[in-house]
Amino acid sequence: MSTTVTATPPAAAQVSALQQVHEYPAISVLLSTTPAAQLGHADALRLDALATKAIDRVRAELQPAAAAPAVRRLHALLEQARHGPATQAIALYASASTDALIRLPITVRDRAVVDPTFATRDLVRALHRTPRHLVLTLNAGQARLFDAAGDTLIPALTSAFPLTATRADNRSRSRGRADKPARTGSDDIDFYRTVDAALGTYLRLHPAPLVLVGSDHATAAFRRISTNCTRLAGTVNGNLTHAGRNVLTTRIRTVLDTYLHRRQSEALTLIDQRVSVGRVASGMPAAWLAARTERPEVLAVDESLYYPARLSDDGDTLTPAHDTDHPDVIDDAVDELIELVLTRGGWIAFTTPGALDHHHGIALATRH
Repeated sequence: MSTTVTATPPAAAQVSALQQVHEYPAISVLLSTTPAAQLGHADALRLDALATKAIDRVRAELQPAAAAPAVRRLHALLEQARHGPATQAIALYASASTDALIRLPITVRDRAVVDPTFATRDLVRALHRTPRHLVLTLNAGQARLFDAAGDTLIPALTSAFPLTATRADNRSRSRGRADKPARTGSDDIDFYRTVDAALGTYLRLHPAPLVLVGSDHATAAFRRISTNCTRLAGTVNGNLTHAGRNVLTTRIRTVLDTYLHRRQSEALTLIDQRVSVGRVASGMPAAWLAARTERPEVLAVDESLYYPARLSDDGDTLTPAHDTDHPDVIDDAVDELIELVLTRGGWIAFTTPGALDHHHGIALATRH
């Protein structure tokens, strides 16, 4: 019998912590894998080959004492990976002071990177491709709230949920015919207002896109009175308050895919608007300089774009490079640009291959 292994995207705090590491060598090994209860033999061999490539480079560039701490941490991560489960991909990060093993719910470009910083682009992409979201399931009598990421769905950590309508509310509903949906009366509206107030309190502390789950009747009534649907990713139709988690996550995934496509469209529309007022830098060199010298608003990135480069002494100029194994070449400057934009308050939108060809694969809109 096969075992299904699910992965959640890394926590934003974990991504941020890895992005703060600045020490050489910072070794990143990324590999797409076949989901299984344990890493498969073929995947393990591929992982070892990538790690060996990184280790050989580190040992060629550094004295043994300087290379040893990061190499030692990487070997420990490899051992952990071999005996653990596999998802869509695995990422190993090792430096003298830091190590992390992260299983990802998205595929990656297989690679080993040795730089002064970790290659976190795929972690950021996972956060955007499988964003944390809230799921509110409701019918006329009960509401539950879940905190979710990827295919993981857990009850929200709040005493406000689950919420159940009062006995008086239930009696008023029971007077309706069993074979017809009850009309939404004042008691139902009062219940939905109570749910909305509790939802609003949680959202203020834990902002995230919202997925609403319920019958057409219940979701429509809730949306009419709610003040907390400004980030509504979508609705899942059906009285699924007591549905199994697998049913919910499958339906929700479809809603989120649609939501993420809308985000891509929103980003491309915003880029077009900013072009008309001269506030877009297209291509890697221009986007890099603008991110350093102006206020980033949104960075749109073709998810297939990689850009090995050299950086000028003043840090402002990128020059494309082809000798990617050379110590002074940044393996993927897109990684560095994403981190820079996030640090300076911008947001990231990954786009499908080809959508940004007229911007050479990448465009940065800036604020006034």
